[in-house]
Amino acid sequence: MTRDIEDEIKDEKNPRPLDEDDIALLKTYGLSPYSAANKKVEKEIKELAKRINDLCGIKESDTGLALPSQWDLVSDKQMMQEEQPLQVARCTKIISPNTEDAKYVINVKQIAKFVVGLGDKVSPTDIEEGMRVGVDRTKYKIQIPLPPKIDPSVTMMTVEEKPDVTYNDVGGCKEQIEKMREVVELPMLHPEKFVKLGIDPPKGVLCYGPPGTGKTLLARAVANRTDACFIRVIGSELVQKYVGEGARMVRELFQMARSKKACIVFFDEVDAIGGARFDDGVGGDNEVQRTMLEIVNQLDGFDARGNIKVLMATNRPDTLDPALLRPGRLDRKVEFGLPDLESRTQIFKIHTRTMNCERDIRFELLSRLCPNSTGADIRSVCTEAGMYAIRARRKTVTEKDFLDAVNKVIKGYQKFSATPKYMVYN
Repeated sequence: MTRDIEDEIKDEKNPRPLDEDDIALLKTYGLSPYSAANKKVEKEIKELAKRINDLCGIKESDTGLALPSQWDLVSDKQMMQEEQPLQVARCTKIISPNTEDAKYVINVKQIAKFVVGLGDKVSPTDIEEGMRVGVDRTKYKIQIPLPPKIDPSVTMMTVEEKPDVTYNDVGGCKEQIEKMREVVELPMLHPEKFVKLGIDPPKGVLCYGPPGTGKTLLARAVANRTDACFIRVIGSELVQKYVGEGARMVRELFQMARSKKACIVFFDEVDAIGGARFDDGVGGDNEVQRTMLEIVNQLDGFDARGNIKVLMATNRPDTLDPALLRPGRLDRKVEFGLPDLESRTQIFKIHTRTMNCERDIRFELLSRLCPNSTGADIRSVCTEAGMYAIRARRKTVTEKDFLDAVNKVIKGYQKFSATPKYMVYN
């Protein structure tokens, strides 16, 4: 017995070497019927991928650049030095267009006019008359069409996101909303009605009235409703330091508006630039008047205005220039008066829609307690009532809070109200 165990230990220390049959048997362990075919295909794929990489000469990296070992900075630098920067010119005329031997008259500023051909990378359909183009510095061939030059500050005036104000949020302006929709929405949705009658739709609206009566609010509601491009300009933005800058901004503004299918331009606080012309003897206000005259010219000047609707808002219509107000430039004048009793009740309901109020609050009574108040005053009353509730650590606003707020805002802030001043001026 012990002898057998000793023999086994000896065998373990000196194992018998495997012959070829044993090795072949081990190799077949775990193989499927298609293993050989799969290995062959994998090998072919690897070889093909290697050949493709060799042909491309670029390996993918996170940055999208070739490997640093493959960079040839010297030749790149030489190529960049040989490349001449392009010059900006304007294509003023196309001689014999739509033919093979078409020529282009370009005007390079402060140098000269040239008749040139096209570069290799430009097709004749890309170039139009009056377009800015990039030309080379040797033969002045047109190499690239350029977009129109528009100031970035003008481009920023476009309203990208639609405001969240709808017509339902504008209280007490039913008549004004109807007038505005007739001018803005009707020509866009039903242009055939105007064509049948043979009239041009009104193109401009002036909204005027005391501060806080909803002029800008209605413009925001219009921007929400229409799919047209909405450009908002504040009057003081057009007042610039250098001579001619404001007028250039107005030109570029209307140029950008004409490039859109339909466009609404809203000038808020237009009395900043639209004041009546006068001579103060010093010439300090001349630049503002130039800007205003450019607006007057763009509204109804030599060039057609196109499908551009113009809305203007001001609380000092008496200071505006008569040339700006004439029909043809601003066809409609919509007055935003002080809301009546019913309108004030409606405004109270609009502002308390999202508030956590007690039931059965008598909004009509509150409206009677706010005579000659604007929508902004009523909003302030609602906010102040909420502040009273927060002060008393309550979660709902009571009618007493509203009454206290009316006493504080309407009675207490009477001397700050702009409505009496508006009535005196206008």
